Amino acid sequence: MKAEERREAIAAALRADRPISATTLAHRFSVSRQIIVGDIALLRAGGMEIDATPRGYKLGLDTGLERVVACVHDADGLEPELLAMVDNGCTVIDVVVEHPLYGEITGQLSLSSRYDVAQFVEKSRDATPLSALTDGLHLHHLRCPDEGAYERVCKALGRLGVLYHEE
Repeated sequence: MKAEERREAIAAALRADRPISATTLAHRFSVSRQIIVGDIALLRAGGMEIDATPRGYKLGLDTGLERVVACVHDADGLEPELLAMVDNGCTVIDVVVEHPLYGEITGQLSLSSRYDVAQFVEKSRDATPLSALTDGLHLHHLRCPDEGAYERVCKALGRLGVLYHEE
């Protein structure tokens, strides 16, 4: 299979309902994972919206409203915070922290269900969340179906005591 054909097949695979890992794609096309990472970069350069999630690559969605919430919590607040967002109909696009040396650091999440959150929380047991760099203070970009969903998220985060407010 030629490289261009492989990239077309990768683009088709990304249209599936769930993310697909670079390792899975590498096995499918009998190439290295690095070749797949390069193919993804070329597809992005060609204009495809591709999100890298903890569970693999998927096509980006540009529907709904994008909103930002500021949160602060310790490690115990991670799961309740994320569940409040997905349970109210929003997708957690990413997490952003402000680092004194590197500036803004963003981690792609693309969490839109309880299953996604459970998978992420499980992976987080072996890693340190970005928010640990900022004493728990971080931002999340959310994709919400409507303003009502965003308002529900803010209320839920407020009830949890993780919505950040300047004092």
